[in-house]
Amino acid sequence: MVKEGGKLERFLAYPPDQILFIALALLPGFALHEFAHAYTAWRFGDPTAKREGRVTLNLLVHLDPIGTIAVFLLGFGWAKPVPVNRFHFRRPRLAGVLVTLAGPLANLLIAFVSLFLWHVLTQWGGVVPTEDSALVRMFDALIGINIVLFVFNLLPLPPLDGYRILEDLAPPHLRVRLTQLETYAIVLFLVLFVTPLGDRVFGPIFSTLVPSVYAGMEAVLRPLFGL
Repeated sequence: MVKEGGKLERFLAYPPDQILFIALALLPGFALHEFAHAYTAWRFGDPTAKREGRVTLNLLVHLDPIGTIAVFLLGFGWAKPVPVNRFHFRRPRLAGVLVTLAGPLANLLIAFVSLFLWHVLTQWGGVVPTEDSALVRMFDALIGINIVLFVFNLLPLPPLDGYRILEDLAPPHLRVRLTQLETYAIVLFLVLFVTPLGDRVFGPIFSTLVPSVYAGMEAVLRPLFGL
C-alpha cells in the first residue's frame, strides 16, 4: 500500500487500498450492464449485437480500455456501447425503452443479489465480519457502486440511458427537438461532470436516490430474514 501523499496516489482517483474492491464491483457492473442491452435487443429481434459477439458474459468483450483506465485515474469511465438497430424491432418504441432500461436494471439486480448474499452470510451463515474487513468492503462496493450506476444511468441527459428512454417516450415533435438539442446537452453533461458545478447538480440527486434505493431493497429482504 502507498501511504497518503505517495506518488501513486497523485495519479489515482481512489485510495490504493480501495482499488481492488472498486474494480471487483465496477468492471462487472459495466460489463453486465452492456450484456443486458445486447441480450434484450437480440431477444427483441435485432441480431446486430449478437453478430458482433456482445451477447456474452465475457467481461473483456464489453470493457473499453480507455474507459476502464479512466475509472481509476479520473473517477469515472465507460464501457463499449452496444450497437442496436431499431429497424429490426417490431415495435421500435416499446422495444427501445425495454432494451435501454435493461442496462440499469442489470446494475440494480447486481446490487440486490449482493445484498441478499450479504444477509445470507451474516444471518444464516453465521459470518461476523469485523469493521472495515475485506468482506465488508467488497459487499459495500458491490451494492453501493451498482446502485449508483443504476441511478446515474437513468438521468435524462445524453448520452445516458435515461435520455434514450425519454426520447422513445416523447411524442414525435418533441423527439425532433430533443435531437436538435442533443449536442448542446452532451456539452452540458461534460461540463457538469468535470467541474465542481456537477457536485451541486448530481450531489443532491445521489444523496437522495441512492439511500432510497438501498432502503427499498432492504424493505424487500428484511421479512425474508426476519429482521
